[in-house]
This record gives sequence, structure tokens and C-alpha cells, in this order.
Amino acid sequence: MPELREIEASRWDAALRDLGVTDVYCTRGYLEASAALAGGTPTLLHLAGAGGAVIFPLLLRSDPVDVVSPYGYGGPVALGEDPPVADFASAYADWCARRGAVTSFVLYHPLFANQELSRPLGFHRIDLDGTVAWPLDAGELLPGMHRHHRRVVRKALREGFETRVERPDSLEDFVPVYEASMRRAGASDYYFFGPEYWSGLLASVPLVRSDVLSEGRLVASVLGMGEPPWLHYHLGGSVDGAGRSGASHLALLGLAEWGQRQGYSLLHLGGGVGGREDTLLEYKLRFAPDGLRPAAVGKALHDAAAYAELTGSAEVDWAGFFPAYRASR
Repeated sequence: MPELREIEASRWDAALRDLGVTDVYCTRGYLEASAALAGGTPTLLHLAGAGGAVIFPLLLRSDPVDVVSPYGYGGPVALGEDPPVADFASAYADWCARRGAVTSFVLYHPLFANQELSRPLGFHRIDLDGTVAWPLDAGELLPGMHRHHRRVVRKALREGFETRVERPDSLEDFVPVYEASMRRAGASDYYFFGPEYWSGLLASVPLVRSDVLSEGRLVASVLGMGEPPWLHYHLGGSVDGAGRSGASHLALLGLAEWGQRQGYSLLHLGGGVGGREDTLLEYKLRFAPDGLRPAAVGKALHDAAAYAELTGSAEVDWAGFFPAYRASR
């Protein structure tokens, strides 16, 4: 059987480049930044076969030991014409046993469509309501948007809003705008990230900011990340009172147009809150009406006895919070 390797930190991104993988959710820098939120040790598993490979960027948490995706998207990714999926399934089970991992939880990456690996890798799959991918390689972007979004953007332009898109050297003024938006939305404490996360993003992740200004004052900003071909919308916000101005619409359009100029093939906008079909998903779909992509989470149980001891029950509620032993942590 091919050997399942843990790639050394110093070789991580070079190994990805050798495999032709550029997606930010696989990179060492993003996993390190995300560890500030989820905890755990960034780990890259790699199994090579004659016709391809399988990689799995993950965070390995302790006390108890389990596997989780970074904040955003993750899961095992099959590469090549004939990736060794069956070999990876067996090798991953052995690796989890050696590491003492009780469970794995992943939010699959819609652009890799790796939710299709759930069954062969032994994960319990739960489908979500999808995410939105905005193609950037089909000419002018504004005409393809929903008429409501086109109207709102044109209103913002008439009112004199200006867009500035650049690689940031600071997030100092972005964070308060983001946090103000989270407070207005009633977001949980989880979404108020500590300074370690922001500094990790700025230091190790290829970011781009699209700001909208009115008379020199920042009124809306969105943060994108990634290298071509995929650009990801990550976080965004606006000042109080800007909700109906079109500033946030203009910021996202500015990010998309920047990505188009830089040679990205699409902008991944993500989905609704908790993966649900809601007003946020509808808002994103109006930028790319044909851009809905399937999304799913995957849950795997590796040590049933340990899970029962930790939860007090031998039963697994696959539809509920998983792993249940972390629900109160």
C-alpha cells in the first residue's frame, strides 16, 4: 500500500505547488491562522498513487484528539485521473488509530466538490443548501447580475461612492467595520475573532481588500483571499446606515472586477449562515444567478468506545452537533 505521509511544515506549500494546488484553504499559512480559532496543529496528509494523489489539510486537536477543517472549507481532496481513494481510506483509518483520533468533522470544499468522497472514505455526509461561485471569465460582470443588484450598484455610483482595491498592509480599520456589522447581525461570540487570527491572516495569507469610500470615509469593505484561479470572499462589513446605500454591493463587485483583471476564473462567495438557504444566500446568488454549487459536511467516527465514554452514550446523533463531546466547550 502507498505510504500516507505527514508533510513537513517547511515543505507544505512546495508540496502543494508540485501537485498543482493553489487554493488558499489548503495552504500552511491559512491553516496556521485558522488554528487560532479552532485550535489544533496544522497537518497536511498526502498519499501518492500511480494515477494521482489524495491530500488532506486538517487541524489535529487534542484533549480529546480529533480532526477538524480550518475555518471555511476543507476535507480530503482527490487529484489526478486515478487518485488512490481506497488506499487513502484505509491509510487514514490507520493514521487516526495511531493518533488516537476519536472523530473527524469537515466542511467540504464546494469548488473541489470533494463531498463525493464521503462514502468511499467512510464519512457520514449531510448536504447543505449550497454556496455561490461567481464566474469571472465571461466578460463584463455587471450585466450578469440580478436586476436588483444592478440597480443598487448604479445607485451607489450615482451617489459618488468610490472603490479602492488593493493588497492590504493593515487591517486596523477593517476590523471595527467588520465587528460593527457582526453586532448589528446579532452574531455569536465565535465570529468576533481575536488579534491572533487577524495578524495570522495578514502575515501568512494572500489577502485583497475592496473598500468603498464616501468623501474619503470608509463605508464598506470586503476581504478576499487566494491565488489564481480561485478567489474567495472571506469577510466583510459596512458602517451603520450603509445597508441600503449599495456600498456593500459595490465592494463585492469591485473585488470581482479586480479578480477578473488579475486572471482569476471565479470568486467564491460562500453560502448562507450555517449552510442554510436564507437571505444571505439569496443576496449572494443575485451576484451570480447561475452560480449555486452543492455543499455538505462530513462526519466520521473512528473510536466508538471513546466517543461513548466522552458523551455518555453509544448513540451518535448525526444530524445534531458533532462531535457531541465538544458542544459545551
